[in-house]
This record gives sequence, C-alpha cells and structure tokens, in this order.
Amino acid sequence: MTGVPDIDAFEERAAILEFEGGLSRREAEDRAAQAQGFRDADHFRQVLADYLLTGRLPH
Repeated sequence: MTGVPDIDAFEERAAILEFEGGLSRREAEDRAAQAQGFRDADHFRQVLADYLLTGRLPH
C-alpha cells in the first residue's frame, strides 16, 4: 500500500530529474512517483484523484 501522494515532493523531484538529470518529463515524473512507492506517474495521479474525491487510499 502506498501513502498519501505528496504533490509538492512529486513536482519538485520531477523538475530536478528533468532539468538536472536530463530525463524526459515523462520519465522524470515516473521516477518521482516511484520514489513515493507508486508504479508510475499515472498511478500517482489516479491515487491522488481518488484520495481527493473519497478521502480514502486504496487497499
């Protein structure tokens, strides 16, 4: 189970990976999401959206 998605940490990490690490935006976002325990950026965004709508995390 993953924790509550931290959007600020996600955005900061992705920006660093993109601009300083030379990764594409997509790869940087995937890695930033993985650093928080999500499969990829799409999974991060889905869990975040679900959490904002329901106040619950997936089991």
